[in-house]
Amino acid sequence: MATHKSAIKRHRQDLRRRLENRLRRGRMRNAVKRYRHALATGDIEAARGMLGTTLSLVDVTAKAGAMHGNAADRTKSRLTLALNRAVAAQ
Repeated sequence: MATHKSAIKRHRQDLRRRLENRLRRGRMRNAVKRYRHALATGDIEAARGMLGTTLSLVDVTAKAGAMHGNAADRTKSRLTLALNRAVAAQ
C-alpha cells in the first residue's frame, strides 16, 4: 500500500478512473451486443437505427481513454461492414 501522501492520492484517482473506464467500456459493449443481436435476428431497420448511437458510444469510449483509438476505429468499421453485408444479403 502507498504511504506517501501523493501516492495515496494517485491510488485514489486510479481507482476512480478504473471504475469510470469499466462503466464506459461496459456501456459500449452492451450497445454493441444489442446491435449485433438485432442483426442476427434479421431486424435490419432496428440495427440501422442503433448504428449511429453505437458508433457514438465507441467514439466516446475511445476519447475518454478507456479504449485505444485504433481499436475503436476497427470496431466501428466492423459494425458498419456487418450492416452492409446484412443489407446486401436481403
